[in-house]
Amino acid sequence: MTTTTKNTTMLTARILLLVTMLFAAPTFAGNAADANLDILRTTIRANKKALVAVNLTLSDVEASQFWPLYDRYEAELKGVNDRLVKLIEDYTAHYRELSDAQAGKLAADYLAVEEDRAKVRRTYFTDFTKVLPGKKAARFYQIENKMDAVIRYDLAAHIPVVEE
Repeated sequence: MTTTTKNTTMLTARILLLVTMLFAAPTFAGNAADANLDILRTTIRANKKALVAVNLTLSDVEASQFWPLYDRYEAELKGVNDRLVKLIEDYTAHYRELSDAQAGKLAADYLAVEEDRAKVRRTYFTDFTKVLPGKKAARFYQIENKMDAVIRYDLAAHIPVVEE
């Protein structure tokens, strides 16, 4: 196993652990849960950036243009992701007693979050292709998709299905 592969594996494991903790954290009480969530989100974002850095080889010129753009991209995604976290927290707190109307609204809200995530990604793709060659921009989105897949897989294991 190469050093890059080992680092990627370690960071992926860290992200999985942190995501698991992130969605287990709402079971804690009061302001401590909010503080824990904020710390966990910050840690996940930092590790995500490190994972991108390890897997996306950038020249100095590319890096000087990419990272500020990446930070803006992540800041915009943060708002979308925070909406998703809120939606998941609301759902997991009430999924046993949801009415049909509430379940429908949750599903519609989820789809709106997904649409907004796709809009951000689509908008920034054009910007990323201005500062990176096409293959590197595509690789960045592949890295993003792989991280999202890991997170979504973990979420799927922990979020209960709506009861009929």
